[in-house]
Amino acid sequence: MGRSAKALRLAAVTLMAVLELSLVAANFLGDCDITWEPQNAKMDEGGNHLTLSLVSNSSGSMLRTKKQFIFGSVSTRIKLVTGNSAGTVTTYYTSSIGDNHDEIDFEFLGNETGKPYTVHTNVFADGIGQKEMQFRPWFDPTADYHNYTIFWNQCMIVWFIDDIPIRVFRNYSAQGVPFPTRRQMYAFSSIWAAEDWATQGGRVKTDWTKAPFVAEYRDINLRVCDCASYGAAGCPDSCASSSNWYAAPDLCQLSEKQLRQLHAVQLGYTIYDYCADGKRYNGTVPPECSMRQY
Repeated sequence: MGRSAKALRLAAVTLMAVLELSLVAANFLGDCDITWEPQNAKMDEGGNHLTLSLVSNSSGSMLRTKKQFIFGSVSTRIKLVTGNSAGTVTTYYTSSIGDNHDEIDFEFLGNETGKPYTVHTNVFADGIGQKEMQFRPWFDPTADYHNYTIFWNQCMIVWFIDDIPIRVFRNYSAQGVPFPTRRQMYAFSSIWAAEDWATQGGRVKTDWTKAPFVAEYRDINLRVCDCASYGAAGCPDSCASSSNWYAAPDLCQLSEKQLRQLHAVQLGYTIYDYCADGKRYNGTVPPECSMRQY
């Protein structure tokens, strides 16, 4: 392990410490529903361990939390598909339902045996996405479980891996940049086939003789503004209240140590950033790219 990777394992403070204190343990069995291909999902250990299997090009699986929420923190530990995972996509994300949806993504794009996964992140607001950043992990995500957290408040969205921030997307809605604030979300976990694009741009296809492809999840934690407490109409305003834990002023920024960790990840492990893709935007970039993202 290189010096930069070792440095990334230093304990984060401030925001992540608050998240750890405020997380509420949930249970896949009691707090979630299997909404797609339930025969490919298995739970044991009282609902604390989940496997999702991809068995064919059209048969994966999906789990969804019972709670709908606006703002908060969701996390789980995942051990990704081992071996030749080319063409597979394992996910952990939040999303609203319906038109012009909001969504915050962790997607893990498989690869040939011995080649690294791609950690794909994106955010949609009012149905507008195309804000992708991709990373190579600094660890083997198939050898053990790693913790993946999405933190979301009125100020920003932060993606964490093992308490290390890898990306921040700030709220610039006042400047016309869509940001999710009003639509209730669920948290989802899934596995599905995408051999037409997921691995090396679709050049490498899935070896279906290796199926089933199995991803493992443990220890889902939710600390969210539960919309069931307020009703659909009252949820956006109630969850936007400054009295909520995630609305504390010091949770609108990363600590200095977290900023160092973020910069180390983005300098050492970023493989795609939509803000750096001038060709995609004909020599320009979206407006938020010229604004502070940290």
